[in-house]
Order: sequence, then C-alpha cells, then structure tokens
Amino acid sequence: MKKLYGVIGDPIAHSLSPAMHNKEFKELGIDAHYHPFRIEGKDLKTAVEGMKVIGIDGFNVTIPHKTAIIPLLDKIDPLAGAIGAVNTVVRENGFFVGYNTDGAGFVESLKEDWKKDLAGERTLIIGAGGAAKAIYYTLLSIGVQRVDIANRTIQKAEALISGQPYDADSKALTLEEAEAKVGEYSLIIQTTSIGMAPELNKSPISLKGISASAFVSDIIYNPAESLFLKQARQKGAKTQNGLGMLVYQGALAFEKWTNVKPDAARMKRTLTNILGGSPC
Repeated sequence: MKKLYGVIGDPIAHSLSPAMHNKEFKELGIDAHYHPFRIEGKDLKTAVEGMKVIGIDGFNVTIPHKTAIIPLLDKIDPLAGAIGAVNTVVRENGFFVGYNTDGAGFVESLKEDWKKDLAGERTLIIGAGGAAKAIYYTLLSIGVQRVDIANRTIQKAEALISGQPYDADSKALTLEEAEAKVGEYSLIIQTTSIGMAPELNKSPISLKGISASAFVSDIIYNPAESLFLKQARQKGAKTQNGLGMLVYQGALAFEKWTNVKPDAARMKRTLTNILGGSPC
C-alpha cells in the first residue's frame, strides 16, 4: 500500500517540498506520495486528528503552524521543545512525534559548503525570529559557544539569548552595533526576510567591514544571491544561500520517515531545476 506523507501550512501552494520528496521517492523506488495540505489555523486540531486516523506516516509543518502544533502531538523531541517549534512530524508506534530539522538542516549545509568543525567560530546571527532561534539553539547544541544576535528590536535578541538553555557566550546587538563590529566575526548568518521581494534591493546591514576570510550565509534562496550575499562576495568572502538548508531539513525529515538516507545532492538538483538557477 502506498505510504502518504505531506506538508501542512497556510499558504502552501508555493512549497517546493512536494516536488523534492516525490522525485526522491521515485528515484529510490519507494512506494509513497507527498502531498501539500492547506490547513487554516482554526482547523489545525481537526487536521492532525484526521491525519492520524487515515494513517499518514509523517508530514512537514510550515508557517503558521510550527508552534501551534506542539500541544496537538503525542511527544516532542527535546531540541524541538527547546526551540518551541516543530517542522517535522513522524509516526512512531502509532504516536505523532515532533522534531525540528530546520537548525540541523542549516548546520549540515554549513558543514558541506564550509567546514565540519564549527565549535571555535565567532558567529553573528542577524534576526531573532523562528529561523534564527532554530539555528542559534542548534549551533549551541553542537558546541558553538560564541554566538551574538543582532536584531532591529534589540529586546527580541535579548529575549532569545536569555531563554537559551546552554552555556553560551552571547551578546544582543542593535543592527548598527553589528555593522560596526562585523569584521570580528568568522561566520555571519542572515535569517530575516530582507532581500526577498519586495525588498530585493535591501540588506539588513552593510558588510563593508567584513573580513575576506569570513563565511556568510543567507537563508533566503530566491533570489539565489541576495544583496547581502552580493556585498559579501564583492569583499572576497565565501557565501551560501538558503537552498542547502531547505534541502537538508527535507533530507533529515525524509530519513526520519523512511529510515532511508536520500541523495541530498540529487534533491538539490531537483530544486535548482525548479528555481531555474545553478547550484550554489
């Protein structure tokens, strides 16, 4: 019997996950289908109950349900619980268990594109929203201790730091403070929506002062090169967009559902073809 997987969110029509997962099911000979489900907030509880009844084996969770779904699940992975958001649900012995593969997906893409050992890097995260929190907590969980958070509203950065459960050396910065000391960081991660349409010609901070040896990541993948990344590249820094994070968070979910390790490089090519660009 064909297994069913999916993604829930609102809106959901723009999601690239169905194409990525269904292509990989086909390539690996797995009899399964991945379907997008548009679920409004008022229907979330009913939808989760319905998915359990129909026997869905796993699903992804996207905006705006990543936090709201937590009390509706049977069990939450400790890291997902600390982050306060779930993006992957797995049926385990009849129970729905929630995980967060966003941060881990980002770290996997970072290791692939830059280096394996990240513990000693002085890191700046720009933004203090859900993606920033997932990345911040995951970096701390693997031993990266020097991570500063810069945000337009510094109180949000302070709250993110004060709430983390790890032994970390972190400071909250205004965007202006981050811009002034950007040359001190070896790893800079941009997690806001600035740089996406309609803000294509904007960047959260200037990277005029960055070190040419820095690694600069922007979790935006459309456009393939944001103004933020363009600034970094022009200064000689190595850059990375968000396509790898998208691929690896999906690959980690795929493996949790099927116990089969997918071909992440092939998944990346699938998405690159859809987006009409070249792999970054």
